[in-house]
Amino acid sequence: MNSISDLIHGVGSQLTGFVANMLASPAHMVAGLAAALGVGLVAAGALTRTMLPLRWLAVGSNVGLLTYGVLQPSPITMMVALSLLPINLFRAVEVTRLTRRVNRAGVQADMAALWLRPHMKTRRLKAGRTLFTKGDVADRLYLLAEGQLELADIGVPLHPGRIFGEVALFTPNHNRTHTIRCITDCIVLEIHESTVRQLFFQHPAFAFHLVQLLAQRLGDDVQRAQSNAAPER
Repeated sequence: MNSISDLIHGVGSQLTGFVANMLASPAHMVAGLAAALGVGLVAAGALTRTMLPLRWLAVGSNVGLLTYGVLQPSPITMMVALSLLPINLFRAVEVTRLTRRVNRAGVQADMAALWLRPHMKTRRLKAGRTLFTKGDVADRLYLLAEGQLELADIGVPLHPGRIFGEVALFTPNHNRTHTIRCITDCIVLEIHESTVRQLFFQHPAFAFHLVQLLAQRLGDDVQRAQSNAAPER
């Protein structure tokens, strides 16, 4: 009991001395508040699950502890905070920019076909022409500019503005999964696979658009397979 009592008394004495020292002058008061803020932000960062707020909380804690180290003064605290501040600040700005790019890409994904056109070549196809056949090796992505196409093997029409042919570019064997035939005279824009891959890594909006297309195609194929497998009543 005496040891516990002595421990409580010692902690109380240190706390009282810290408060008295903090109130001794405005500079010490600011230093104490900065230290409390820095420690509080460190604790908040430990409870944060996502990277963006974690980095900014780390920046805030570094600023608070740096202020304490300068005003107290505490050289060790000041040096540690000063060394960590630029690292956390750089990472915080980097993650913020990445987050904005991702959000902007999500908004711009629907417009990807518009700025994709300058990278594409034009092909004019007559009605009845087959653009490619199921099982062909794929090396191009297409955009239907005018006319109407259809997935001939399953009878699904494609309308202007539709990007197609992307699935085969991301499969291991690069084989076309459907046969594309012209219902009317068509104008088709095409882009080579190598350019598609460059744009995928360089432009988040295009990457988002392709991911959305792949997910949509997969969902359509699963739904179609389930419909075909459903027993007739």
